[in-house]
Amino acid sequence: MEPAAYDLIPRFSGWESLSFLERLGSWGGMLSTSMGTATSATPAKEVSAGQSHRIRLLIADDSQMGCYLLKAAITRSRFGFHVIACATTRSEILDSLNKHQVDVALVSADLVDGALAGFEAVREVRAAFPKTPVVLILKSPPDEMIVAAFRSGAKGVFCRQDPLPGLWKCIRSVHQGQIWANTKQLRLILEAFISAMPIRAVSAQGRYLLTKREDDVVNLVAEGLTNKAIAKHLHISQHTVSNYLFKIYEKLGISSRTELVLYVMSRRHGQTPPTT
Repeated sequence: MEPAAYDLIPRFSGWESLSFLERLGSWGGMLSTSMGTATSATPAKEVSAGQSHRIRLLIADDSQMGCYLLKAAITRSRFGFHVIACATTRSEILDSLNKHQVDVALVSADLVDGALAGFEAVREVRAAFPKTPVVLILKSPPDEMIVAAFRSGAKGVFCRQDPLPGLWKCIRSVHQGQIWANTKQLRLILEAFISAMPIRAVSAQGRYLLTKREDDVVNLVAEGLTNKAIAKHLHISQHTVSNYLFKIYEKLGISSRTELVLYVMSRRHGQTPPTT
């Protein structure tokens, strides 16, 4: 808890009980009514000495309304952020990054493409635009999802129930090349790194579900490697990697790369794989 940062946002009775979108709407509309004369005008933009331009943002959420509310809150913040594009699908995210110079991308875990599609989007952004840091916006997630977010390539994770000033600081931090994670998240990442040992999927009867090569692919996916990198590591073609993944998804009863990573992380921690 950092009072100096959190005091930048006006509070009122019941603030903590509001949902993420309700907070965005309240923050977007309360400035002229709740803060008095001192803030009735548009807040002055604060630009640090080392920042030669406003931080340019891409917002991706699972609805146009979500994008609009977050954009409204960001626009009214005091830190000179500039939202230059909004997206609701993975393809729109990549199209926007191709068209605009983005400093930081804010991507929701859920997109129009489906639940957890944001994880896939983070991987795609990391592969195509490695210099663009991504902040993944999550609901209240299980530990495996936090680890999966950073494995996907996110430079920061922001949970929707957290106060908005934390998001402003997160944006500024990742823009400066830092990793945004709290103490608990850092501990999870460290534990995942220490316990990053290969696993073999087994049935309830103790039989191996996957072949040795399929297990190799699974563990490389869990390490965050792309299909191209896996192909190079295993000396096979990308097409063969795709075929392996198709068979793996079918055998494990999952449907995406993100679910596969969550499956691996849960197995390493001796837990039941999370459902999505």
